[in-house]
Amino acid sequence: MPERRLSDPRELSALAHPLRIAIIEQLSLDGPLTATELGERLDESPANCSWHLRKLAAHGLVEEAPSQGGRRRPWQVPSIGFSWLEGDDSPETRRAGHALSELVMSRSLDRLREAYARAADEPEEWRSASDGTQAMLWLTAEELRDLNLAVRELLTAKSFLARMSDPGARPSGARLCEIVSWGAPTYLPGQEPTP
Repeated sequence: MPERRLSDPRELSALAHPLRIAIIEQLSLDGPLTATELGERLDESPANCSWHLRKLAAHGLVEEAPSQGGRRRPWQVPSIGFSWLEGDDSPETRRAGHALSELVMSRSLDRLREAYARAADEPEEWRSASDGTQAMLWLTAEELRDLNLAVRELLTAKSFLARMSDPGARPSGARLCEIVSWGAPTYLPGQEPTP
């Protein structure tokens, strides 16, 4: 499933809600799922999940999945992954995109904190495989763009992405892992661009 590019501020705003992001994550990982199944996983009422599913569906972010009949109404995602905030966006789109980015990064930081808190309970192989990297580099705009693209290409390799929608493609012992990266100018006191 290809990544979906979000460019409408209404789409971005519809997605920028903690429960809606959680629903998208669950459907991306284990969908199709019903509102009742989502409610059980996310500790929410089925009615609340159903309401948020309809809001997501209004923007094409989720869709009803084929059903075996009866009252069971499963939902699925039409694509796995989103991108937004490209250089040609309007101010309104940028504001909505920044709000969504902040929510996504906040959720990632929460998961990192949980991983730190649970690290002592992990087998040594997983503790030693986990890592964090941080760097400040003097780069030109072109170098920053190229570095960000190289990281994105590495993280979105087809061999890894296929494992999202095809559990049979996952190697034995594989676990869901999160890798977060961003590259942006830093604004530190006394540090000005090189002339």
